[in-house]
Amino acid sequence: MALAEEFTAEERAEQERMVLDSVDRFLERDVAPYAHDLEAEDTYPQEIVDKMVDMGLFGATIGVEYGGLGLSASTYAKIVERVSAVWMSVSGIFNSHLIMAATVERAGTEEQKAKWLPRFASGELRGGIALTEPDAGTDLQGIRTRADKSGNGYVLNGAKTWISNAVEGGVLAILAKTDPEAEPRHKGMSLFLVEKSKEFKVDKRMKKLGYKGIDSGEFIMDDLFVPGENLVGGGEGRGLQQILGGLELGRINVAARGVGIARACLLKSVEYAQIRKTFGKPICEHQSIQIKLADMAVQVETARLLTEQAARAYDKGERCDMEAGMAKLVASEAALSNSLEAMRIHGAYGYSKEFDIERYYRDAPLLAIGEGTNELQKLIIAKQVIARNPA
Repeated sequence: MALAEEFTAEERAEQERMVLDSVDRFLERDVAPYAHDLEAEDTYPQEIVDKMVDMGLFGATIGVEYGGLGLSASTYAKIVERVSAVWMSVSGIFNSHLIMAATVERAGTEEQKAKWLPRFASGELRGGIALTEPDAGTDLQGIRTRADKSGNGYVLNGAKTWISNAVEGGVLAILAKTDPEAEPRHKGMSLFLVEKSKEFKVDKRMKKLGYKGIDSGEFIMDDLFVPGENLVGGGEGRGLQQILGGLELGRINVAARGVGIARACLLKSVEYAQIRKTFGKPICEHQSIQIKLADMAVQVETARLLTEQAARAYDKGERCDMEAGMAKLVASEAALSNSLEAMRIHGAYGYSKEFDIERYYRDAPLLAIGEGTNELQKLIIAKQVIARNPA
């Protein structure tokens, strides 16, 4: 169901509709009935993952020439919004994987694309990106993991933490320093594809407030040998730029997740407000509740429009760090705000484990942290506003 470029706009729109209808059916049949219990038990949703493999979601944005669906970022964002409205964790399982894939497709050698992308697209080999360390998150140039040349490859030493798909996945794109003394620091950073093996295992799962079901792992590399052919792009010193290109797609994904959670909180609140009565009438007839619902609706639409704008820029191949940053900032804050307002509207029921509102309330904060904190997004936005509007 790839949205090939040679198709007309009408044909692409029809194909997008078919893809989204398929996703909606999958969510209704295979995710919604099980999300509550799986999340409560913090259980990896293997059966859901297997169905996503069958649907081709692990190749959603990978080019058709490599066996992927070739979906645009615009269509992909709509998929993520739908998935996140049901259970956000599921979107993370394929998003981290697709950031890794986008990085290889954009920056890898032809040999690397031919070797890795078909396996990524089929879901045979799933993984994510390993950037964060115990002492380096937002400041990626501060990582300490080293990759020292050794024979026909490199030896990696260091630690990574909060890595999505680290336990259940089969491969990770690991950012390391090949020249710790380089100035500027980013010129000493390189990216490596490292497949799981008996020498490279990840067993430690991090405990989290929300975002449960998906694994977030921590691991140490002690003289881990990586073949030189696994250096993305075939040359040292370009790793940070390579992964930042992939993170543009990641921030669009986070924005779409925010839209999904914000929308779900709005719709559940609208429904509840028409059923729940106080002082002899449905609470939706009280002005205080109407004002909350209006604010929530505005936040959803604002976040969605910014996410669509960022996705269109990405699809055109334009630089979109500002657009993706704006979308991520506004949509994640919308998710945070709407989840809190939904809890207030639902009252004690919103605080109950029997309903989904408390899950949205626990999941939303991650969006303000992951793929670059919202404070960092403001700095990116400001720098781009200045650069694009010189005096």
